[in-house]
Amino acid sequence: MNRYYVDLHIHIGRTEKGSHVKISGSRDLTFFNIAHEASERKGIAMIGIIDSHSPAVQEEIMDYLHRGEMEEVAGGGIRYKQSTIILGSEIEVRDEGCGPTHVLAYLPHLQGMQDFTKWMSRYMKNVELSSQRIYVSSRELQQEVIDRGGILIPAHIFTPHKSVYGSGSTRISHMLDLRKIAAVELGLSSDTQMAGYISELDSLAFITNSDAHSLGKIGREYNQVAMMEPSYNELIKALAATEGRAVVGNYGLNPRLGKYHRTFCAQCDTIVDEAHTTVDRCFYCGSKKIVRGVMDRIRDIADREAPIILPHRPPYHYQIPLEFIPTLGKKKRELLLGNFSTEMNILHSVSRDDLAFAVGQEIADYIMQARAGTLAVDVGGGGHYGKILRKA
Repeated sequence: MNRYYVDLHIHIGRTEKGSHVKISGSRDLTFFNIAHEASERKGIAMIGIIDSHSPAVQEEIMDYLHRGEMEEVAGGGIRYKQSTIILGSEIEVRDEGCGPTHVLAYLPHLQGMQDFTKWMSRYMKNVELSSQRIYVSSRELQQEVIDRGGILIPAHIFTPHKSVYGSGSTRISHMLDLRKIAAVELGLSSDTQMAGYISELDSLAFITNSDAHSLGKIGREYNQVAMMEPSYNELIKALAATEGRAVVGNYGLNPRLGKYHRTFCAQCDTIVDEAHTTVDRCFYCGSKKIVRGVMDRIRDIADREAPIILPHRPPYHYQIPLEFIPTLGKKKRELLLGNFSTEMNILHSVSRDDLAFAVGQEIADYIMQARAGTLAVDVGGGGHYGKILRKA
C-alpha cells in the first residue's frame, strides 16, 4: 500500500480562452496550470478540480485527452504526469428552512460529469460558473450524484458563509442522508478536535483541503491517503476505510490561523475577546455586525460538553505551507523548489542541514517548526487570516 498526498478542493479561475469560471479565482487557475502545479511543483499525487462541470472546462479537458497530454485512468480520474485529477463540482443548495450551503460532488469519468452537467443545467441559471445555486433539494442532488457513481461531500462545514453548520442548519441530517455521505470537509478554521463536539460526525471520514483560489494556495491544506494507486475507485475505498485503504493523516493550518476562527465585529474590525463564545453585540463599539467565528459556532450547536476523538481518526497535523513561512520570500521559495523539487518534499522530507545550506539557518528552523506543528500563531477572524509570530 502506498501513501499519497491529496487535495480535493481546487477552483478554476478562467479557461485558457479567458472565460470566467470562479469569479474570485485567479485568472491563471486553468485546468492545465492546476495539473502542472500539483504534479511538478507541489508534489501532490491527487487533486480534485471542483469546477469540472463547466462545459468550457470540459472542452479543454477533451482537447488535452485528444492530444495525448492527459489520459483517463481506468479506475477513475484523469492522469497528468505525477498527478491524478478527480473531476468535481462545488454546488450551492438551499432547502426550505435552511440557509445556503456548499457541497462537493465528485464523479469518476468525464462522460459521467458531462451527463451530470446536462442534468444540472435544467435546474441552474448558469452552469458555466462555479459554486452556483441549484434549484432542487439537497437530498435530490445527493441521489443524482450517487446514481451516477459519484460521491457527495459537504464543503468547509463550519465556515460562517455557505456551509452546512455555519449557515445551513444545526445538523447535516436536516439536509442530507448521513448514510450516503462519503466524508465531510473540515475547512480552514477547524480541526478534528473541534469537530469532535458534534456526535453526528462520528461515522463520517474527515478530509481537509485547500479551497485554492490561486496556484500558490494549492496544498495549503491536504490529506495523506493510503491507496494502491491514485485513482477515483481507490479514493472511495480510502474514505470508507475498506480493504486496507484509509485516510491516514490530515494536514491543515492551525485553526487559529483561519480567517473565520473567532467571532469578529465587521464595524470596528476587532476580534471579540476569546473568553466569550456567544455574543450578539460587539463589546468594543456596540455594533450588531457580528460574524460568528467557527469555534464559537461549534460551541453553540455542540451536543457534547467535551470533544470525543474516536480511535479510527487519523492524526491531524498542524502544517504551515511554504507561503506562510516568515522571511521566506518568493526568490527563496523558488530556490528551495529548484533544489528539492516539490513543496511536499521540502515540508516533509528534506533535512534541516540541507535546508540551511540552501536558504539559511533561520528559514530552516522555521520549516522544521512548521513540520513539527510548533510555530506560534496569532488568531484570525472576520475574514482576516491569523499570522505566524516571528521569533523575537
